[in-house]
Amino acid sequence: MTNINSGGDYMDAQASVKVDIQNGVGWIKLNRPQALNSLNVEMVETISTQLKEWQTDNKIALICIHGEGSKGFCAGGDMRKLYDLKNTGIENYAERFFSTEYQLDYNIHHYPKPILVYMNGIVMGGGVGLSIGASHRIVTETTKWAMPEMNIGFFPDVGASYFLNRMPGHVGRYLALTANILKAGDVFYVGAGDYYLESTKWDGVIKEINETNWYLESAHQKLNLILEKSCITPEPSSSIKLLQKKIDEHFHFNTLEEIIASLEESAHKGDEWAQATVDIILSKSPTSLKVTLYQLQEGKLKSLKECLDMEMNLAMNFMKSHDFYEGIRSVLVDKDYNPKWEPISFNSVTEDKVTSFFQS
Repeated sequence: MTNINSGGDYMDAQASVKVDIQNGVGWIKLNRPQALNSLNVEMVETISTQLKEWQTDNKIALICIHGEGSKGFCAGGDMRKLYDLKNTGIENYAERFFSTEYQLDYNIHHYPKPILVYMNGIVMGGGVGLSIGASHRIVTETTKWAMPEMNIGFFPDVGASYFLNRMPGHVGRYLALTANILKAGDVFYVGAGDYYLESTKWDGVIKEINETNWYLESAHQKLNLILEKSCITPEPSSSIKLLQKKIDEHFHFNTLEEIIASLEESAHKGDEWAQATVDIILSKSPTSLKVTLYQLQEGKLKSLKECLDMEMNLAMNFMKSHDFYEGIRSVLVDKDYNPKWEPISFNSVTEDKVTSFFQS
């Protein structure tokens, strides 16, 4: 457990999570900048324990979560750790990690006190999980938001079955199947951000928060006033909004084959966006693509809790999937970006194979 210093300075420079209390504010800083603050089991356990303690502490009125370094808030879960454990007890570590992470994400969605998350730089996967359910979410000109799991033969987790289904039209499906990266304006459009702040102004916001005396009954109001005053820059435009009609036209189908056929038909008529989208999808794991589309269909009418329970089964079954380790190898280990998926064709991924990933 990370040490807490109520005097205002972070303690233990080597800690992967730094915790501090100042004037009624609980500060949590992700502190693995060399790994873009990617989450390991110790980090999610520390954050989870701390939030539980602060939830019933009447001296804490506001929680602020941010990341060390300028490159990213959080690049997601530490998938390389899972790869390294694939032959030595992966199941125990994976169950501990995912169950803790998913419960943490659920608790953030339902936390009784305001949570401010500063989403500067890379916000992907597990970083989305930490931010998507927070009450106050700041994006900046450097924000790069994505659910990139398709790049490593995995599936969009941390509640994606729930929140991707609540985005405009079929944007959630598009983002899940392509792993497309969103910038600030798009993050607002899909409902994953609340305030736009130039990153150079963040230190000023920290100063103002630390110089304010915080109390439970007025925390929301005071935080709103600070952010409304600081975040006066007009929100950037959204490229996803401009693509909404095309996305809905092609991604409303309920099979991957139909989605690809629809995109290819437009590509043959000269639609460069459709051609680029087809190329992106065809580069991904056929197994992951089919499982993910089914996942989103299943999650459409489920509660957040039900979605996270479903994703827990998916996560543990992916620990036995060839494509998961091959995807990590190609992106994070050898970095050749040339994965050898098995199977390589959509036709070889049967319905029974897809549904097997959802079994407990």
